Amino acid sequence: MILVSACLAGRPVRYDGTDCLHRKAQQLIQQNKAIAVCPEILAGLPIPRLAAEIVGGDGDCVLAGTAKVIEQSGRDVTEQYLQGAYATLAIAQQYGATHAILKENSPSCGSQFIYDGSFSGIRLEGVGVTTALLRQHGILVLSEKQFLQLNESI
Repeated sequence: MILVSACLAGRPVRYDGTDCLHRKAQQLIQQNKAIAVCPEILAGLPIPRLAAEIVGGDGDCVLAGTAKVIEQSGRDVTEQYLQGAYATLAIAQQYGATHAILKENSPSCGSQFIYDGSFSGIRLEGVGVTTALLRQHGILVLSEKQFLQLNESI
């Protein structure tokens, strides 16, 4: 089984109430090969919600307690992002997921890049909180772009 970011499956769950439909990821769900998840929604965050970014590191640092997830308003939402990551891990374990296709740049789901915490649109190499936790538990996490490249090479 594969986990897929719900926004990639066409569900309007992003912070701004939109989706990021990725047809191949959506097909996996339609074929019952994947399950759609959104860590932020699992944590009870609303739609829409303020943009959030990791300040002081990346998802690994959040898990280690040395970085925080902060909304654009300045509100600390680290606990919600941790809660969403652990809820996503529980689903992965329940379904025996070995892979995840998660939305790049997200403070939860980024697998190669996240925003730098300044809310200025600057990206840096790093992973989101959920990606970090899933990887710590042996789950291969790919971005939608990596998945598309892998799918084209098969």
